[in-house]
Amino acid sequence: MSRFERLEVLNKIEAAGLVPVFYESDVSVAKKIVAACAEGGAPVVEMTNRGDHAPEIFRELERSCRAEHPALVLGVGSIVDAPTAALYISLGAAFVVGPALDRETAVLCNKRKIAYIPGCGTVSEIHEAEALGVEICKIFPGDLVGGPEFVKAVRAPCPWTSIMPTGGVDPSPESLTAWFEAGIVAAGIGSKLITKEHLKAGDFAGLVSKVKYTLALIAEIRKKIKK
Repeated sequence: MSRFERLEVLNKIEAAGLVPVFYESDVSVAKKIVAACAEGGAPVVEMTNRGDHAPEIFRELERSCRAEHPALVLGVGSIVDAPTAALYISLGAAFVVGPALDRETAVLCNKRKIAYIPGCGTVSEIHEAEALGVEICKIFPGDLVGGPEFVKAVRAPCPWTSIMPTGGVDPSPESLTAWFEAGIVAAGIGSKLITKEHLKAGDFAGLVSKVKYTLALIAEIRKKIKK
Protein backbone atom coordinates (compact mmCIF):
# COMPACT_ATOMS: atom_id res chain seq x y z
CA MET A 1 0.00 0.00 0.00
CA SER A 2 1.25 3.47 -0.90
CA ARG A 3 2.57 5.70 1.87
CA PHE A 4 1.17 8.74 0.05
CA GLU A 5 -2.26 9.88 -1.09
CA ARG A 6 -2.82 10.32 -4.81
CA LEU A 7 -3.31 14.09 -4.68
CA GLU A 8 -0.13 14.49 -2.64
CA VAL A 9 1.81 12.52 -5.23
CA LEU A 10 0.45 14.53 -8.15
CA ASN A 11 1.12 17.81 -6.35
CA LYS A 12 4.73 16.80 -5.60
CA ILE A 13 5.33 15.89 -9.24
CA GLU A 14 3.96 19.20 -10.45
CA ALA A 15 5.70 21.25 -7.76
CA ALA A 16 9.12 19.80 -8.55
CA GLY A 17 8.63 19.63 -12.31
CA LEU A 18 11.00 16.67 -12.49
CA VAL A 19 10.68 12.89 -12.27
CA PRO A 20 14.07 11.11 -12.37
CA VAL A 21 13.68 7.76 -14.16
CA PHE A 22 15.99 4.76 -13.91
CA TYR A 23 16.43 1.00 -13.84
CA GLU A 24 19.33 -0.76 -12.12
CA SER A 25 19.63 -4.50 -11.58
CA ASP A 26 22.06 -4.17 -8.65
CA VAL A 27 20.00 -3.39 -5.56
CA SER A 28 22.89 -1.71 -3.75
CA VAL A 29 23.49 0.62 -6.71
CA ALA A 30 19.75 1.27 -7.07
CA LYS A 31 19.62 2.35 -3.43
CA LYS A 32 22.49 4.77 -4.02
CA ILE A 33 20.69 6.24 -7.05
CA VAL A 34 17.53 6.82 -5.04
CA ALA A 35 19.54 8.28 -2.15
CA ALA A 36 21.34 10.66 -4.52
CA CYS A 37 18.05 11.82 -6.05
CA ALA A 38 16.62 12.38 -2.57
CA GLU A 39 19.71 14.29 -1.44
CA GLY A 40 19.53 16.36 -4.60
CA GLY A 41 16.03 17.46 -3.66
CA ALA A 42 13.88 15.31 -5.94
CA PRO A 43 10.62 14.50 -4.12
CA VAL A 44 9.68 11.71 -6.55
CA VAL A 45 11.59 8.94 -8.35
CA GLU A 46 10.44 6.39 -10.93
CA MET A 47 11.97 2.92 -11.19
CA THR A 48 11.09 1.21 -14.45
CA ASN A 49 9.89 -2.38 -14.65
CA ARG A 50 12.43 -3.52 -17.22
CA GLY A 51 14.73 -6.23 -15.92
CA ASP A 52 14.46 -9.72 -14.48
CA HIS A 53 13.29 -9.72 -10.85
CA ALA A 54 12.47 -6.01 -11.08
CA PRO A 55 9.64 -6.34 -8.52
CA GLU A 56 12.11 -7.73 -5.98
CA ILE A 57 14.40 -4.77 -6.53
CA PHE A 58 11.47 -2.38 -6.15
CA ARG A 59 10.41 -4.04 -2.91
CA GLU A 60 13.87 -3.50 -1.42
CA LEU A 61 13.95 0.10 -2.63
CA GLU A 62 10.57 0.88 -1.10
CA ARG A 63 11.63 -0.68 2.21
CA SER A 64 14.79 1.41 2.10
CA CYS A 65 12.79 4.57 1.38
CA ARG A 66 10.45 3.92 4.29
CA ALA A 67 13.42 3.69 6.62
CA GLU A 68 15.87 6.22 5.19
CA HIS A 69 13.95 8.59 2.89
CA PRO A 70 10.38 8.65 4.23
CA ALA A 71 9.48 11.83 2.34
CA LEU A 72 10.54 10.41 -1.04
CA VAL A 73 7.74 9.19 -3.32
CA LEU A 74 8.73 6.02 -5.20
CA GLY A 75 6.75 5.00 -8.27
CA VAL A 76 7.06 2.41 -11.00
CA GLY A 77 7.30 2.83 -14.76
CA SER A 78 7.04 0.73 -17.94
CA ILE A 79 3.78 -0.83 -16.77
CA VAL A 80 1.58 -2.12 -19.60
CA ASP A 81 -1.08 -4.19 -17.83
CA ALA A 82 -3.23 -4.21 -14.71
CA PRO A 83 -1.84 -7.40 -13.09
CA THR A 84 1.68 -5.96 -13.11
CA ALA A 85 0.39 -2.64 -11.77
CA ALA A 86 -1.43 -4.51 -8.98
CA LEU A 87 1.78 -6.31 -8.04
CA TYR A 88 3.72 -3.07 -7.69
CA ILE A 89 0.88 -1.35 -5.84
CA SER A 90 1.00 -4.21 -3.33
CA LEU A 91 4.73 -3.51 -2.94
CA GLY A 92 4.07 0.17 -2.15
CA ALA A 93 4.24 1.94 -5.52
CA ALA A 94 2.87 5.46 -5.06
CA PHE A 95 2.31 6.06 -8.76
CA VAL A 96 2.22 3.98 -11.93
CA VAL A 97 3.62 5.10 -15.29
CA GLY A 98 3.21 3.32 -18.62
CA PRO A 99 4.47 3.72 -22.18
CA ALA A 100 0.88 3.36 -23.42
CA LEU A 101 -2.66 3.92 -22.17
CA ASP A 102 -4.21 0.75 -20.77
CA ARG A 103 -7.87 0.95 -19.73
CA GLU A 104 -7.72 -1.86 -17.17
CA THR A 105 -4.68 -0.33 -15.51
CA ALA A 106 -6.39 3.06 -15.37
CA VAL A 107 -9.48 1.54 -13.72
CA LEU A 108 -7.38 -0.43 -11.23
CA CYS A 109 -5.32 2.61 -10.22
CA ASN A 110 -8.43 4.76 -9.93
CA LYS A 111 -10.05 2.19 -7.64
CA ARG A 112 -6.97 2.11 -5.45
CA LYS A 113 -6.50 5.91 -5.51
CA ILE A 114 -3.06 5.55 -7.13
CA ALA A 115 -1.84 8.17 -9.61
CA TYR A 116 -1.66 6.69 -13.12
CA ILE A 117 0.42 8.44 -15.80
CA PRO A 118 -0.03 6.65 -19.13
CA GLY A 119 1.87 7.26 -22.33
CA CYS A 120 -0.19 9.01 -25.00
CA GLY A 121 0.71 9.99 -28.54
CA THR A 122 -2.47 11.60 -29.85
CA VAL A 123 -5.14 14.01 -28.68
CA SER A 124 -7.66 11.14 -28.77
CA GLU A 125 -5.52 9.06 -26.40
CA ILE A 126 -5.14 12.02 -24.04
CA HIS A 127 -8.91 12.56 -24.16
CA GLU A 128 -9.57 8.89 -23.37
CA ALA A 129 -7.03 8.93 -20.52
CA GLU A 130 -8.66 11.97 -18.94
CA ALA A 131 -12.08 10.32 -19.25
CA LEU A 132 -10.62 7.42 -17.22
CA GLY A 133 -9.55 9.76 -14.42
CA VAL A 134 -5.95 10.43 -15.44
CA GLU A 135 -4.62 13.78 -14.19
CA ILE A 136 -1.21 13.84 -15.90
CA CYS A 137 -0.64 12.35 -19.34
CA LYS A 138 2.83 11.28 -20.34
CA ILE A 139 3.73 11.87 -23.98
CA PHE A 140 6.15 9.21 -25.10
CA PRO A 141 8.55 9.32 -26.75
CA GLY A 142 8.33 13.05 -26.23
CA ASP A 143 10.57 14.14 -29.09
CA LEU A 144 9.12 11.72 -31.64
CA VAL A 145 5.50 12.47 -30.73
CA GLY A 146 6.10 16.06 -31.71
CA GLY A 147 8.13 17.73 -29.00
CA PRO A 148 7.17 21.06 -27.42
CA GLU A 149 5.14 22.03 -30.50
CA PHE A 150 2.86 19.04 -29.89
CA VAL A 151 2.28 20.21 -26.31
CA LYS A 152 1.41 23.72 -27.51
CA ALA A 153 -0.97 22.33 -30.12
CA VAL A 154 -2.78 20.11 -27.61
CA ARG A 155 -3.09 22.75 -24.91
CA ALA A 156 -4.46 25.39 -27.28
CA PRO A 157 -7.95 23.77 -27.39
CA CYS A 158 -7.46 21.82 -24.13
CA PRO A 159 -5.70 24.15 -21.64
CA TRP A 160 -6.78 21.93 -18.74
CA THR A 161 -4.58 19.08 -19.96
CA SER A 162 -1.49 18.32 -17.86
CA ILE A 163 1.38 16.81 -19.83
CA MET A 164 4.67 15.22 -18.79
CA PRO A 165 7.08 14.30 -21.61
CA THR A 166 9.56 11.45 -21.24
CA GLY A 167 12.12 10.85 -23.95
CA GLY A 168 13.70 13.76 -25.77
CA VAL A 169 14.09 15.95 -22.68
CA ASP A 170 17.60 17.08 -21.77
CA PRO A 171 18.54 18.61 -18.40
CA SER A 172 19.75 21.69 -20.27
CA PRO A 173 18.48 25.29 -20.30
CA GLU A 174 17.53 25.10 -23.99
CA SER A 175 15.57 21.86 -23.79
CA LEU A 176 13.80 22.54 -20.50
CA THR A 177 12.91 26.10 -21.48
CA ALA A 178 11.29 24.89 -24.70
CA TRP A 179 9.25 22.25 -22.92
CA PHE A 180 8.08 24.37 -19.99
CA GLU A 181 7.26 27.34 -22.20
CA ALA A 182 5.09 24.92 -24.19
CA GLY A 183 3.12 24.23 -21.02
CA ILE A 184 4.27 20.93 -19.51
CA VAL A 185 3.76 20.35 -15.77
CA ALA A 186 6.84 18.14 -15.34
CA ALA A 187 9.52 16.28 -17.25
CA GLY A 188 10.56 12.67 -16.89
CA ILE A 189 14.30 12.36 -17.47
CA GLY A 190 16.21 9.09 -17.47
CA SER A 191 19.69 8.37 -18.79
CA LYS A 192 20.42 12.00 -19.57
CA LEU A 193 20.07 12.77 -15.86
CA ILE A 194 21.19 9.50 -14.27
CA THR A 195 23.99 8.91 -16.73
CA LYS A 196 26.04 5.80 -17.40
CA GLU A 197 29.13 7.86 -16.64
CA HIS A 198 27.92 8.64 -13.12
CA LEU A 199 27.08 5.02 -12.43
CA LYS A 200 30.23 3.55 -13.98
CA ALA A 201 32.42 5.90 -11.95
CA GLY A 202 30.34 5.52 -8.81
CA ASP A 203 30.02 9.31 -8.85
CA PHE A 204 26.89 9.65 -6.78
CA ALA A 205 28.01 13.04 -5.48
CA GLY A 206 28.00 14.17 -9.10
CA LEU A 207 24.48 12.79 -9.49
CA VAL A 208 23.36 14.74 -6.42
CA SER A 209 24.74 17.92 -8.00
CA LYS A 210 23.07 17.24 -11.34
CA VAL A 211 19.68 16.66 -9.72
CA LYS A 212 20.06 19.87 -7.69
CA TYR A 213 21.08 21.80 -10.81
CA THR A 214 18.15 20.47 -12.84
CA LEU A 215 15.58 21.27 -10.15
CA ALA A 216 16.99 24.77 -9.72
CA LEU A 217 16.98 25.29 -13.48
CA ILE A 218 13.33 24.25 -13.73
CA ALA A 219 12.41 26.63 -10.90
CA GLU A 220 14.27 29.47 -12.61
CA ILE A 221 12.60 28.79 -15.96
CA ARG A 222 9.15 28.70 -14.37
CA LYS A 223 9.82 31.98 -12.59
CA LYS A 224 10.75 33.65 -15.89
CA ILE A 225 7.66 32.24 -17.62
CA LYS A 226 5.35 33.69 -14.94
CA LYS A 227 6.76 37.21 -15.37
